[in-house]
Amino acid sequence: MIAQDILDAVAAGRPPVLGSFIGGVLEAPAADALLIDVLDPATGRLIARIAEAGEEGVTRAVAAAEAAFPAWSAVPARDRGALIAKLARRIEADADQLALLDTLDTGNPLAAMRADVTKGVRLMGDSAGLALQATGTVFPLPGLHYTRREPWGVVGRMITFNHPVMFACARLGAALVTGNTVVMKASELAPLATLAIAELAAEILPPGVVNVVSGGAATGAAMVRHPSIARISFTGSTATALRIQAAAAASGRMKTLSFELGGKNPIVVFPDVDVDEVAGAIVRGMNYTRVQGQSCGSTSRLVIHESIAEDVLERVVAKAAKIRIGLPAHPQTEMGALISRAARDRCLAAVDQAQADGARLLTGGTVPDAPELAGGFYMTPTVLDRVAPGSRLADEEVFGPVLAALTWREEAEAVALANEGPYGLTAAIWTQDIDRALRMAERIEAGYLWINDVETRFPAVPFGGWGDSGVGLEHGLDELLSFTRVKAVNVRIR
Repeated sequence: MIAQDILDAVAAGRPPVLGSFIGGVLEAPAADALLIDVLDPATGRLIARIAEAGEEGVTRAVAAAEAAFPAWSAVPARDRGALIAKLARRIEADADQLALLDTLDTGNPLAAMRADVTKGVRLMGDSAGLALQATGTVFPLPGLHYTRREPWGVVGRMITFNHPVMFACARLGAALVTGNTVVMKASELAPLATLAIAELAAEILPPGVVNVVSGGAATGAAMVRHPSIARISFTGSTATALRIQAAAAASGRMKTLSFELGGKNPIVVFPDVDVDEVAGAIVRGMNYTRVQGQSCGSTSRLVIHESIAEDVLERVVAKAAKIRIGLPAHPQTEMGALISRAARDRCLAAVDQAQADGARLLTGGTVPDAPELAGGFYMTPTVLDRVAPGSRLADEEVFGPVLAALTWREEAEAVALANEGPYGLTAAIWTQDIDRALRMAERIEAGYLWINDVETRFPAVPFGGWGDSGVGLEHGLDELLSFTRVKAVNVRIR
């Protein structure tokens, strides 16, 4: 089994060299393959190498998916749903090994990665349960006029590094249950669990239905260019999504694209809240203790009324300072390592720049001094206030454990601050006034809002961003239907 083999090799100090998983087989890399190092963010040590699939590998993966498509799409929807549900259970059976792989790959705490596997299994199971919901419509006109929802064929799904198992499960479910075959690319920073899931899929689904290509930008670009992949979804940065759009246009073929991207998400706090409760929500919304702030949905911009800002921030700083940073596999660890040295250094530089712009550092912004963490890519939970509207920290996503606080006096100012910048993924509104809460929900320009909550996700509720935060929706029936094409059939009755 791939998962256990990788774990055993890492434990023995023998980093495996892995290729892509194509047509039901984990391939051995070619002798001249370009190899990419996969590092353990917690220690900085090499744990594996993956071979860049590139144009040639993507071509073979698409050919395998095309060969599998006719038979897979002909499987009745109910039976496809049953097979996807079976795959979800199979993944759940290997939850411990997959969570360990994710912890090795990402630097995220083991407890959080176990929760990720549980959530991924649930999301895949939810997709399986919607198998009969991809229905058409009959129109009350003379004759018989109806629509059918049919699969695209081979679809491309590109996932990012912060939740490998969860994203792989969620992104496979909707595409497969609607009859598509899949070529998936994991992040080159955290590819191991995705390859393991492809092996589990091959135990249950026909060869070629699920293929995982290894590699970085070159492999992603080859997927976008390939003429047989007409439907592509990507989770990651806005900058990469823009490059995908440009590459898709340059391919000379029409492609349907969806993106789940970044955010600089506001948590807007009014003065009538319980300060202790909201301080806990601010820390929780930052995802310090799940992914070190590396989440597109993190409420990393605190937009708070000036009358309570000092009291709330005092509590936030106290809570952040108590977070236990440590080796991710340790059961007591609450916050692990950032994905790479470059990511950690970028976050530290953002803190330095914010202070140069006039912000005040309240806590964090440093590298932990514990000797056992010296080789990894760690950073302390960070809070800055007096952040100026329009400054880089106010508007740009850091994608790390850095909270920026801005204050306001009038509601109109809060709305303006919340809507500042190019993103529009999530937002949270905290107030005890229901009229005010609903008024703010109408005025804030974001795709997913919470009122008196943060970070809770509901699988049936569509998740997607406005502006530079994305195009299209994930989760539930909306995502499922996006992996179908509508065919209208008109019958003249004589």
